[in-house]
Amino acid sequence: MKKRTLGHSDLQVSEVGLGCMSLGTDKKHALSILDEALELGINYLDTADLYDFGRNEEIVGEAIKSRRQDVILATKAGNRWEEGKPGWFWDPRKAYIKEAVKRSLKRLQTDYIDLYQLHGGTIEDNIDETIEAFEELKQEGVIRHYGISSIRPNVIKEYVKKSNIVTVMMQYSLLDRRPEEWLSLLEEHGISVIARGPLAKGILTEKPLSDANASIKKSGYLSYSYDELIKTKADIEKTAPDLSATETALKYILAQPAVGAVIPGASKLSQLRENVESVGGRSLTEQEIKALRFYTKRDVYTAHRE
Repeated sequence: MKKRTLGHSDLQVSEVGLGCMSLGTDKKHALSILDEALELGINYLDTADLYDFGRNEEIVGEAIKSRRQDVILATKAGNRWEEGKPGWFWDPRKAYIKEAVKRSLKRLQTDYIDLYQLHGGTIEDNIDETIEAFEELKQEGVIRHYGISSIRPNVIKEYVKKSNIVTVMMQYSLLDRRPEEWLSLLEEHGISVIARGPLAKGILTEKPLSDANASIKKSGYLSYSYDELIKTKADIEKTAPDLSATETALKYILAQPAVGAVIPGASKLSQLRENVESVGGRSLTEQEIKALRFYTKRDVYTAHRE
């Protein structure tokens, strides 16, 4: 599989990574997906300490312990919980991040993390202190690079201005084009977008929309009503009729120069294989990309702007 460099870092990642949140807690099943992902050429695994309250990191750690050097490992911190208590709360303080990374390293069975990400963020945070934590972890050799996972424009702008982030993770798909407002700024600063949710909860796959869950049928998806989804999905699929719906969806995101990787989740081996196969073959033409933009909305984030 083709690889791309994340931002101004030295991290070379497969164009398709694996978002590990959907692996579940059945260890045997999760390990089968992780093993297959690595066999198929995926070298970029993205987890977080919050996923299943640490269990996800433990399973990922077990899968890669004998081949750590072959993997670009990303995890996240900032959501704090206490053992035995339900729920979590936000804590971006330096002291907590430096404590959280130790626990992640133990669960992941490694002594370094390739990409450590702030799992959220608000403009009210002491951003300078958070950046200091990441910079110190870099100097200590505990992490190689850092980024943020955020859709908040005011937070993204502050980190672009003040920090050495190499990535911003955002939900990005043909049905959620809000990140496009920021692509040129990020590219200009040597920062890559990691695109999560590129298949829009499965809407952009071969699965018929009639199989969508009750929530999508009732309320649609983001600014799209269910009726709009029916029309838009048909328009997308007729744009490049020789490509599958999944191919079109993933190739559109990867056609953006600022994108470092797409990280669809996969709870089944068949989904994983389909995602990997979908980025091979031909790229979308400029005309097809223009048509896809014509058929879909380019919304913007309206909150957290200033």
